[in-house]
Amino acid sequence: MEEQILDLINQDHIPVVKLYSLFADMNAADIAEIFQNIDHKKAVQIFRLLPKGMAADVFAYIEPEEQQIIVEALTDNEVSDIINKLFVDDAVDLIEEMPADVVNRVLQKVDAEKRKMINQILQYPEDSAGSIMTTEYVELRENNTVAEAFAHIRSTGINKETIYTSYVIRTGRLLVGVVSAKDLMLADPGQTIGDIMDHNFVTAATTDDQEAVTALFRKYSLLALPVTDKDQHLVGIITVDDAVEVIDEENTEDFEKMAALTPSEEPYLKTNIIKLTRNRILWLLVLMLSAMFTGSIIAGFEDMLALLPALVVFIPMLMDTGGNAGSQTSTLVIRGMALGEIGIGDILRVLGRELCIALLCGLGLGVINYVRIYFMYGRSSSLSITVSLTLVITVMIAKCIGCMLPILAKKCRVDPAIMAAPLITTIVDGTSLAVYFLIAKLMFHL
Repeated sequence: MEEQILDLINQDHIPVVKLYSLFADMNAADIAEIFQNIDHKKAVQIFRLLPKGMAADVFAYIEPEEQQIIVEALTDNEVSDIINKLFVDDAVDLIEEMPADVVNRVLQKVDAEKRKMINQILQYPEDSAGSIMTTEYVELRENNTVAEAFAHIRSTGINKETIYTSYVIRTGRLLVGVVSAKDLMLADPGQTIGDIMDHNFVTAATTDDQEAVTALFRKYSLLALPVTDKDQHLVGIITVDDAVEVIDEENTEDFEKMAALTPSEEPYLKTNIIKLTRNRILWLLVLMLSAMFTGSIIAGFEDMLALLPALVVFIPMLMDTGGNAGSQTSTLVIRGMALGEIGIGDILRVLGRELCIALLCGLGLGVINYVRIYFMYGRSSSLSITVSLTLVITVMIAKCIGCMLPILAKKCRVDPAIMAAPLITTIVDGTSLAVYFLIAKLMFHL
């Protein structure tokens, strides 16, 4: 379907009726993807061909760069029509990505009530629950009957983010319960909402970190989460689609930090090369300077290497094995912490488990290396023992560092992802070399 539409768009004379018909049968998210593959001049023309009822839905899925181009090309009335049809959280996302002049134009075209809601959300700290919530939800009263609730949902639901969960409030917007669509459908029409509502519900505070919010969605399998102030007054809700977006953002940020990259919110292909360079070079510089520590250790044992050059052959293997062992552990621990499976108080339990794993892995690798080195390097027991013993100790040190650094980072309120593969590898490299040369010095009486 997408290829067929792109072929039609690229024709000299765009078949308007044909495109309109195709768009009418497509999902808004699929239509939005098409805008990534057409030039900016045609983007506005094609956007105007969309059926009016779905233009705002498609706009919400379009990338910020294309959104800005479309907004700048549309008339004031067209902008007003789109923005007023967007859900509040989508309008906030748009405003956060736009330049100041575009933001001013957009806000001027929003009706007063929606502008008030947008400004309210914009005041919350970045990456907080308040900053990603929407204020468009279904609210009910305890004394409403089920029949009255259905009538209310029918009359207002079209403008709400979700109707699968309704929120029961008292005077002052005090949240006292939640009602699912299933509860309403299965209840007697004459029952009151107070009789069927669920008093045991999960909430997030407006100042909660968005990552903590996603943990609640994961733990309780939620479709929507109410957001309250410190007095339990309902101020908004977060829907599962917004939670998924946050999870994607947080995972991407963690992966970038684990690869020693400064996180970037822009897509790779749309990020300036200078910015990509700047995001990488600082960490590369830090790791390069820290690697000088490894070089200084080797320089300190030059005389030993001159007397026993065979030691040099095993340095890459020891450093790589140690780095890989540390990376394995840090990756699992960081992921476990992100999922809430590992807490700061679990540091001794994790350390104990990793020591056992390290000992078993180290012994297995050590035995294999002993046999290999013994028969390949002149049946030298001293060399075989030196390398194999160093390997066991290196794996144990690497796994200890790999599990402890992320947890200690969390304790110090530093992102654990920073204590990932590149940094741990650099630390383990220097440590393993120091151990290697000290054991060699003892074994060969140098």
